[in-house]
Amino acid sequence: MTPELHPRAGGVGLPLLHESMPPWRIFLDPHGRISRGTYWLYGVGGVLGLAVLMHALLGIARVPLGVSEYMVNALLVWPAIATSAKRWHDRDKSAWWVLVTLVPVVGSLWALVVTGFLRGTVGPNRFGGDPLAPPLAIPSQ
Repeated sequence: MTPELHPRAGGVGLPLLHESMPPWRIFLDPHGRISRGTYWLYGVGGVLGLAVLMHALLGIARVPLGVSEYMVNALLVWPAIATSAKRWHDRDKSAWWVLVTLVPVVGSLWALVVTGFLRGTVGPNRFGGDPLAPPLAIPSQ
């Protein structure tokens, strides 16, 4: 029997479709590590998409804009923190670095560069295995 390689093992396929962590965990659990691609897909695109959808639904329900802004921000603050924490973990830094975004302008730019554009730690670190490491061969049945 020849073992079949996972599509990511050979660099073939769409790695974002073969995440090692389910979306609910990406959004709700601040533990572990995620790659830059996963961060952009879920932490930026997913959160922005949910915000647009929630604003549209609250607008249809005729909820006042100020109230809907508060509701959307309150519901999406945790998923944004959880995905950012995982990116800081990928850089081998504590999740407390999420608080750098509280520094006006400079903090947000710093967090964007570090979490969105810089590669994480190569190999395992204290927060888990490398999210870009190819998985082991999966034996065929």
